[in-house]
Amino acid sequence: MRTRPVLVLVAVVLIMIGAGVYVLLRPTGAQVRAVGPGPEETGRAYLASWQDGDLSEMGRMVVSPPADFAQRHLDFAQDLDIESVRLVPGTLVRGDGLHAELPFHGVRKVRNLGDWPFESTLRMVLREGRWRVVWLPETLHPALAGGGRIAFKEIPAPETEPVTGSGAPLPQDSGAEGYRGLFGAGAEETTGYALEATAADGSKRELAVFRPTHVKKLRTSLSRPVQAAAARALDGVDHPAAIVAVRPGTGEVLAVADRLGEGNGGQSAFRGLYPPGPAFKVVTATALLSEGLTPATRVGCPRTYTPPKGRIFRNAADHPASEAVTLTTAFALSCDTAFVEQAAAHLPSNGRGLVRAAELFGFNAEVPGLGESCGRITPPGDVDELASDAIGQGSVVASPLCMALVAAAVQDGSWHGPVLVPSRSSRVRQVSRRASLPEATVTALRSMMRAAVADTTGTSDGAVSADGTRGLPPGTAGKAGTARAADGREHAWFVGYRGDLAFAVLVENGGEAAVPVAARFLRAL
Repeated sequence: MRTRPVLVLVAVVLIMIGAGVYVLLRPTGAQVRAVGPGPEETGRAYLASWQDGDLSEMGRMVVSPPADFAQRHLDFAQDLDIESVRLVPGTLVRGDGLHAELPFHGVRKVRNLGDWPFESTLRMVLREGRWRVVWLPETLHPALAGGGRIAFKEIPAPETEPVTGSGAPLPQDSGAEGYRGLFGAGAEETTGYALEATAADGSKRELAVFRPTHVKKLRTSLSRPVQAAAARALDGVDHPAAIVAVRPGTGEVLAVADRLGEGNGGQSAFRGLYPPGPAFKVVTATALLSEGLTPATRVGCPRTYTPPKGRIFRNAADHPASEAVTLTTAFALSCDTAFVEQAAAHLPSNGRGLVRAAELFGFNAEVPGLGESCGRITPPGDVDELASDAIGQGSVVASPLCMALVAAAVQDGSWHGPVLVPSRSSRVRQVSRRASLPEATVTALRSMMRAAVADTTGTSDGAVSADGTRGLPPGTAGKAGTARAADGREHAWFVGYRGDLAFAVLVENGGEAAVPVAARFLRAL
């Protein structure tokens, strides 16, 4: 009676040992041997057949190909007008011994349009001793994954394609994209095409853009290195911003890096109007100098000032107060109360003196090539309006282009309208030279703008370091500050010049961010 349980126990033990031996000896993925070509040879053979259009051979290398495998390839090529395809295999990526992937680069030739490059991956599996391709729609193109679709769409394409002054293409992602139509104004339009992918969620993206082959190149005033420096200076700025640079002696626009958003047709650096704030003190100083003041004239800089029959004007809470400073120091300190007091005391009560000074710098006049003014100022109706205008608030608004031209006029001694297309400048330049500034005024303004940058107590505090390796490079002159917009935001400005280049930087709601942006821009040149 005792022998039977013992025999059962022995049998169970033997079964368990046998199972263990099977687990140890059963073949794993790494131990399965292919009887045919390896994964790389299979992948390369598949790509070669695809490139040759041998759909039958391709189908034989696919694991369980769909019934419409060949038709899908034919429909794809017919719908997108594909003439041929070139396929270049990459480096094989081996998996667990049963799986492998072969990335590849492809270029499809679209009839009458050009090349369409793409990247995809062949996924392969070892099945019944042979390596085979696991075919999915995204093998044709990654955009087809998950039910995605690819189709042509028409796009307007200018017959004239703007390029830089050297003939090079406009830098990519440079902030000048929205200005292509403006530089090529008046050119006839034709039709281009884009290949557009529509994902399963309805989102769309362009895979390739084909513009007409007969596009003519239009040389603009843009400088590729200056444009690239401006664009890179805005990288990492977490507020909408723009840089406009011009050549002072001609008004030629050397760069427009516009990341101010989609307003004004994407041309906010030219058409957008913002309160210029302290940057407008260049214009106010011009008006005061014409009334007999000099850079050395002593003026007060109190914390608050109330013009006769006017309201109270205040400097910033942390602004130093002084009973007597020079006009140059008041300019460098951006002392609002000093400029309000001097404007109320020396400029005509109707504000015409300030308006005339602004018009010397192109305000209230249509800009050639733009079709509108780049800055506006309204004759003030009372002393409060005059005071607000004098510090770049009130009715005063200007675009970054306008303020770059203000700085350019100081550097050159004359205001020039902007030139966008030098090849058409014979007509434009006849009206672009609007006004010459008085020589004494120009000399004074230059000294005041140099002081505003170099004075370590001014609004450009620390702009030039002791070792000259940080901040604005030596030789820079300018005026920085913040301007309060109607919605309460404070925009950062810096306008200035260095050598044969004048510029304006605007950072919306940017605090003191304009000076570091300008420093990165100038040091990249």
